[in-house]
Amino acid sequence: MPLSDEQLHTLAIVGRCASVLSILGVATIIGTFISSRHFRNPIHRIIFINAFYNLFDFTATMISISGPEAGNGTALCQFQGFLLQMFPLADVLWTLAMACDVFLAVFYHYDAEALRKLEMKYIGVITTLVFTPAITFLFIHTPERGHMYGSQTLWCSISPKWVLFRIIFYYGPIWFIIVVVMILYCLVGMEIVKLRHKFKLTSNDHITQASITSANNVSFDHPNNAVTMTVEANVQSQPVHIAESHGRKESVSALLSKSSTNQISTSHLHPSNSITLDHRPPKQVSFREYVFMPLMFFIALLATWLAPTINRISAFINPGHESYPLLLAVGAMGSLRGFWNGVVFITIGVKGRRWRTKLRKRTGTS
Repeated sequence: MPLSDEQLHTLAIVGRCASVLSILGVATIIGTFISSRHFRNPIHRIIFINAFYNLFDFTATMISISGPEAGNGTALCQFQGFLLQMFPLADVLWTLAMACDVFLAVFYHYDAEALRKLEMKYIGVITTLVFTPAITFLFIHTPERGHMYGSQTLWCSISPKWVLFRIIFYYGPIWFIIVVVMILYCLVGMEIVKLRHKFKLTSNDHITQASITSANNVSFDHPNNAVTMTVEANVQSQPVHIAESHGRKESVSALLSKSSTNQISTSHLHPSNSITLDHRPPKQVSFREYVFMPLMFFIALLATWLAPTINRISAFINPGHESYPLLLAVGAMGSLRGFWNGVVFITIGVKGRRWRTKLRKRTGTS
């Protein structure tokens, strides 16, 4: 049976209230990033850029059922359909960009400057990928199927009469990207677990960019001298060794006896290269901000897309059937993503700032 006017009114209230909370979350992200220099690492910057894309997303969900009520051929419905085709997909792609940054930082030792250089590429690729189909669909119309953007009860998006396009250009890419992000985080997780087991890290474990150089000043960043992730190890409680390419182990405990906590890295070294410690302070990368924060964003994203996907599958199996509880879940979760993003951004960011403050006090760095 079709939904009653009271049910539609409730759906509109739920969706708009969630949208307001999301807009406040986005505003919090933008305001915090601008006002505090402590929230400006590469992951924070990606979240900040994505916040502007989210504003358009939640503008569309604020329109809510007013789009379908206006009619499929109206400017309001077509505008809402364009926004909901472009910006939710962009949000998923920005989550992929965060996962790529984490992967590059862990496996290829990209520092903040190297990651920052990727931002314009991310903007160009993501905007092109989502804008091209979204603007194209505005001009697709046939007498049999009508406009491609049409009523979906809660809002206007790709019409059920164009369901194949909705699978190919919307849900298909979204879940493909989600799977890719899951794979990247699994690889990062396995690498971190392997290093944690190998070096028996302390509870304050973090990723540190390489700070060891050879005696002849050959940088280990050279392709022929690949460096694995540098980690923090407590030399008082565990012996630490550096393994050379021929399997020989040379203890470095004597070199590190003056400090209770030191930065060590395993490297594939040429036999002629002796090892010395560079006294420059290593570049610290907070585990919470470079790994945990984007992972939490991904979990929020995953929760966001479960209800809409189940709703689409249900509509595909039972055409014409509308589940009111499921639509409530879609309206709430689909419009509340910005709020959770703001909560994660502030909570993890503040904890990361406290961690850096403790680290500076412990190491005596500024």
